[in-house]
Amino acid sequence: MYNLQQYRSWFPHLLTGKIYLNHAAISPLSTRVNHAVDAFLESRTVGSIDPFLETQRASALLKENLAKILNASAERIGFVQNTSEGLNILANGLEWKSGDRILLNDSEFPANVVPFLNLKRSGVEIDFVRTDNGKIYIEEIEKLITPKTKLLSLSFVQFLSGYKADLETIGKLCREKQILFCVDAIQGLGVSPMDVQNFQIDFLSCGGHKWLMGLMGLGFIYLTEELQQRIHQANAGWTSNKNFFSDFLNYRIDFDETARRYENGTQSYLAVAALGKSTQTLLEIGIEAIQSHIHSITEKIFSSAEEMGCKIITPHHTGERAGIVTVQHPKAKEIFQELSEQNIIVSMREGMIRIAPHFYNSEEDISVFLSMFRSLNEEFS
Repeated sequence: MYNLQQYRSWFPHLLTGKIYLNHAAISPLSTRVNHAVDAFLESRTVGSIDPFLETQRASALLKENLAKILNASAERIGFVQNTSEGLNILANGLEWKSGDRILLNDSEFPANVVPFLNLKRSGVEIDFVRTDNGKIYIEEIEKLITPKTKLLSLSFVQFLSGYKADLETIGKLCREKQILFCVDAIQGLGVSPMDVQNFQIDFLSCGGHKWLMGLMGLGFIYLTEELQQRIHQANAGWTSNKNFFSDFLNYRIDFDETARRYENGTQSYLAVAALGKSTQTLLEIGIEAIQSHIHSITEKIFSSAEEMGCKIITPHHTGERAGIVTVQHPKAKEIFQELSEQNIIVSMREGMIRIAPHFYNSEEDISVFLSMFRSLNEEFS
């Protein structure tokens, strides 16, 4: 049973009258996450102060949660600071030759472009797949594949259009062509089911502060054991080694066999506590249930925008979208400012209004947004 009333009770910002529809940028913290954060801070302040064993247990539990969300083994997950740091592990860890090629697309957020553009210094060439309002066609990918194509990287969900990629089909193509398949998952994970095994993903990077509803400053990577064997680890720290908390004066490089080898030192354990609780919450509700709820409450946006003569660039088909719905309007800037003043929080991206509700948002939240949007549309017409 989807207990929306209970879910809403976890978010105190609702009591202020704020309607928050901006989870594609950053999510508010729930009371459940707040309690986990407070418990950690209390331990650091007046409790054990040095909570080493507690943090190790919390880290292990978080990796188990993430493994369930990904359909992966917890040993294949390592913590990083953010999505970009994770992608740089891949970009700077592979052995590149002059003339090697990477496939990206022309609708990506820069986080999934800049780490690979930086490889041009090694003679690597970037090919950009042409998209249609952020929609990626497999035929366009196939056109650009050459014998020199070594890697394809794309977002699970595009940040602007909200288009959800067909990862299963693309993953199958990459495997057939022996191309590494990398996914930036930050705009889809937590709101749309993910299966790294079925999608044949070699590498995935994701931050925890958007749809996963944790703190900024903590993300994670997933990679296969096969790919790990191919990566030359550019950065190393004392916690990268096996049995790092022993034999301190035996200076060595003895990388752990798991993805923990990419964790180079002390983590943000406050953020680990937060993301541990937020991912536990998402798993309790169920990612598929969350996806179904969001698809249901956003249906009104499509029909209302059409009535108002506005264009939505997000695909209507539920199989091609996750949590983002983006609307074009000639007065988008003015509408965005007025919405903000009315405590209705959305995003302004590339001159468009991006709406991004989560599992606790209601049909009423959407109705209030649409009522104000309709009024502003008439005012600025």
